[in-house]
Amino acid sequence: MNNLENKNSDTEGINGSQIKDTGFSNLKYLVVGIAFGIVFVKAEIISWYRIQEMFQLQSFFMYGVIGSAVMVGIISVWLIKKFDIKTIQGEKIEIQPKTFSKGQIYGGLLFGFGWAITGACPGPLFAQIGTGVTVIAVTLLSAILGTWFYGFIKDKLPH
Repeated sequence: MNNLENKNSDTEGINGSQIKDTGFSNLKYLVVGIAFGIVFVKAEIISWYRIQEMFQLQSFFMYGVIGSAVMVGIISVWLIKKFDIKTIQGEKIEIQPKTFSKGQIYGGLLFGFGWAITGACPGPLFAQIGTGVTVIAVTLLSAILGTWFYGFIKDKLPH
């Protein structure tokens, strides 16, 4: 059985690399994650107050950050498709078409409510804990339990 047949399609997408990384080579992801966290902290993207300002429509700051990220994503996907850009390992990047389902509305609302209540979305959780806001560990644990619960009941949900 080859490596591709061995992979679980629920945990690894079509773009999963066929090249085996060593544990040490994953250090690059830790370094990039730390740098990303530092940028989040310095830009105040992880600030509970900034997030509350956004949800209370008192400031454009977070909408500008999110809008910029969306634009970077759109341009990046366009460039990948136009110039047939490959991964660092030289593998083709395949972007699969997406289908809409009403479950995405429910999931988005649930995510948004959690974000508004806690002042944290999954990306900045670790950066918030790293800055000493250890109460966010409760939010992290809740996110992990919520993810587990979704996996437990996903076959019963409207997808």
